[in-house]
Amino acid sequence: MNQNVQPHSGAWVTFTYVSFAASAFMVAVGVFFLPLDLWIKGYLAMGIVMLVQSCVTLTKTVRDMHESGKLVNRIEDAKAERLLMEVSKAA
Repeated sequence: MNQNVQPHSGAWVTFTYVSFAASAFMVAVGVFFLPLDLWIKGYLAMGIVMLVQSCVTLTKTVRDMHESGKLVNRIEDAKAERLLMEVSKAA
């Protein structure tokens, strides 16, 4: 586990959840009150849901790639440290 990571504050987490809920609600209300046929509203709603899902997936993928890069760097640093310690013991 990375010891340098600071957890988010409760206020920040609450803000992000409320912001997401508010924006989703406002978009849903906007689509609902559009002067369009029901099937067009359904198509827009389906597109919005897919957009949110792909944003979540993209965010998770980017975070996972960043985290795996940090793990690889820590492993490489540990190998280099061990090698340097072995060289300094031999000298």
